[in-house]
Amino acid sequence: MRHKKSVPNRSFRVADQIQRDLAELIRDLKDPRIGMVTINQVEVSPDYAHAKVYFSVLVGSAEESAAALNEAAGFLRNGLFKRLSIHTVPTLHFTFDQTTERAADISALIARANATRAKED
Repeated sequence: MRHKKSVPNRSFRVADQIQRDLAELIRDLKDPRIGMVTINQVEVSPDYAHAKVYFSVLVGSAEESAAALNEAAGFLRNGLFKRLSIHTVPTLHFTFDQTTERAADISALIARANATRAKED
């Protein structure tokens, strides 16, 4: 029973380490298409074969950043091989994370609604 509990924790630890290491490795990339990227979350498949990397872009194009990151995925994976002490380093798949954008849009809508209500009062 005890063994089953440690397996999910390990995948979370691996995902967390990949997230931290990728943030550093991406900073070293010289591709001008990659904007100011933040790695929001990493989801590792149960067999560690694939990792879905969710990112947001503070400055730059989400589409161009995604294309450049996915092109650099092999290079980044090699960088992870050197840093991680795990048997299998997953294939990386970069996906633009729209949650922060949606949150900003919702905040703006709420602010607008509150401003309108304040004028009406």
